[in-house]
Amino acid sequence: MHSSSRRNFITKTTAWASAGLAAPLASKPVAVPPTQPLPTERISLDGEWLFHTDPDNTGEQQNWFRADAFPSGARTVNVPHTWQIEAPLTEYRGVAWYRRTFDVYPGWQQSTVRIEFEAVFHSAHVWINGASAGEHARKAYTAFAFDVTNLIQWDRPNTIAVRVDNSFNEHMLPRGRSSDWAHDGGIYRPVHLLIAPKVFLDRVDVDALPDLASGNAHLDIVASARNTGSQPWKGTVSLAVIDDATGLNVLTQHDAANLTIAPGSAANAKLTAVLPKAKLWHFDRPHLYRLELSLADGLAPSHLFASTFGVRRFGVKNTAFHLNGERVRLMGVERMAGSNPEFGMAEPAEWIEHDHDDLKNLNCIFTRVHWQQDRRVLDYCDRHGILIQTEVPTWGPDTFKGMGEQPDADIMQNGIEQLREMVALDRNHPSIVSWGLCNEINGQNPPAYHFAENMLQEAKRLDPHRLCSYASHSLRETPGKDVSGRMDFIECNEYFGSWYPGGPADLARNIDEIHAAFPDKPIVISEYGYCACTANRPEGDARRREILSAHDAVFHEKDYIGGLIFF
Repeated sequence: MHSSSRRNFITKTTAWASAGLAAPLASKPVAVPPTQPLPTERISLDGEWLFHTDPDNTGEQQNWFRADAFPSGARTVNVPHTWQIEAPLTEYRGVAWYRRTFDVYPGWQQSTVRIEFEAVFHSAHVWINGASAGEHARKAYTAFAFDVTNLIQWDRPNTIAVRVDNSFNEHMLPRGRSSDWAHDGGIYRPVHLLIAPKVFLDRVDVDALPDLASGNAHLDIVASARNTGSQPWKGTVSLAVIDDATGLNVLTQHDAANLTIAPGSAANAKLTAVLPKAKLWHFDRPHLYRLELSLADGLAPSHLFASTFGVRRFGVKNTAFHLNGERVRLMGVERMAGSNPEFGMAEPAEWIEHDHDDLKNLNCIFTRVHWQQDRRVLDYCDRHGILIQTEVPTWGPDTFKGMGEQPDADIMQNGIEQLREMVALDRNHPSIVSWGLCNEINGQNPPAYHFAENMLQEAKRLDPHRLCSYASHSLRETPGKDVSGRMDFIECNEYFGSWYPGGPADLARNIDEIHAAFPDKPIVISEYGYCACTANRPEGDARRREILSAHDAVFHEKDYIGGLIFF
């Protein structure tokens, strides 16, 4: 079957599946070795799913994961979906189920079929045709995928069932009720089928650092591949770099690395290259490249994996940030996803673009967020030049309530797992200039201090070239005792005039004290503004403008302030 015919088949079967209908099966295709490596096909499973809450948590016992046992009272919703936007379910914290059917192309029997969820809040158990495909537990904002090849029925429609739990949980981050944002339950980001060869690349890490003297960029690449077949695989990895703006190939290396993978195993290949006269990524000129890696076994090419990246160097020198050798003082605001009550956390692409267009048009080129972000957010920041810090959602001093000298093992492990997933998914985005490790944890409390230390050590192991920090609210007294001092730069959340008593003079004194405690590090005001969150602080933009103006005047006088993020 020609590629155009295959695409038409996929389009039609996806449409049939979204309606819960079975597509007619195509005749068996003739196997023709490909002349070019094939990329992973992404088949959207967004759209209509059946949905039913499970307040008594009996669905698994009653086999709701089976196609013939889903409750008759289920109704149709559109995924991405969160039930929290529906008035009867706004306060519902518990278990709910989703189900849909899909059809398959017969030629996929020679492929690896995976299902990818870009995020489910916060725990998901997935079944295919009544058989468990896997669980992703207590990690609410990161993508995950399961190999479901062996669970597929090739001669009939297939059923996906997903059990979702958004109950407050004491063994994950955010812990229990410690967070101050919505716990929007559901399959709230896109879902795809991923179709790849039996031997495929599933992750590529790119470090692209410029030599500012020569103008060249040094590329360090780690390619991770899997062999889901029954035979060992031996072949080569080739690379190409394409200028994303022009489409021109600017670098090619055939057979750049050798790779051997045992059946049912994974292996890594390390590649290096020099990109001559690289165009640098900058918030005013966010230039991107596309890296394409391909596998071949000597007989035929097999798989193509592509990832965009940017060439840039962002670091600390003395008390200032430098981007590609240029000192920068950065300004922006924080956007809280899920704030639109029409969508909640299940935001469509149009709304994500709407909000970030506003940021960019206001020249807000620096931001941070409280949790791991939708890949559409990061792609926007890459292409439009917004520097961002994404974070593990460790929020509030109550995270470590009741703990001794060290953080509890389950919380520490959950933090490490979320950090690893965040870095694995997002490290190639040039817009990410810092990993955020936690937020307002009381960094002078021993278990919080050790948690942040452990997270920092792991982040540096995973990604040694990127800065790390945490947003502190415990710097008003004895700042030198805060774990902030272990970070690459200091982040301070300040709310003089709302949460804190005092005004600009008190702010100036406190900021100078923080600088005296950490004289060799830049300070980022990671949150500031007027929070009208209590009865004695009425809503009003006049007071918000007053604080913004008065506090900015203090910050502009402090040369060691590297950035401001208005909240």
